[in-house]
Amino acid sequence: QVQVAESGGGLVQAGGSLRLSCAASGRTFSSYAMGWFRQAPGKEREFVAAIRWSGGSTYYADFVKGRFTISRENAKNTVYLQMARLKPEDTAVYYCAAGEFRGSWYRVSYDYWGQGTQVTVSS
Repeated sequence: QVQVAESGGGLVQAGGSLRLSCAASGRTFSSYAMGWFRQAPGKEREFVAAIRWSGGSTYYADFVKGRFTISRENAKNTVYLQMARLKPEDTAVYYCAAGEFRGSWYRVSYDYWGQGTQVTVSS
């Protein structure tokens, strides 16, 4: 069993920056990937970025490339999402999830989810 918990959300002005953290605990595996997702009011949850514990390879949604950076700190079992040049449309609840990487970013089974952290970007 893996537990994940997000932190770092808040209110920020457009153009500003924010860093989210995701702490993983319990039974963690080097074969796992950690992903960030978001869900805005009235919209479906969407993928934002992901990183593999082993090797640190990353994968991003097109709409955040060049603005968001995902990273990990293995010693702390923590993954970060550094968000820059934030836009009002980035307003959402951001979720962290953990799952086993099965050879492709399209085959990660995100089985463990956090409760989410609210990010609000004012115009």
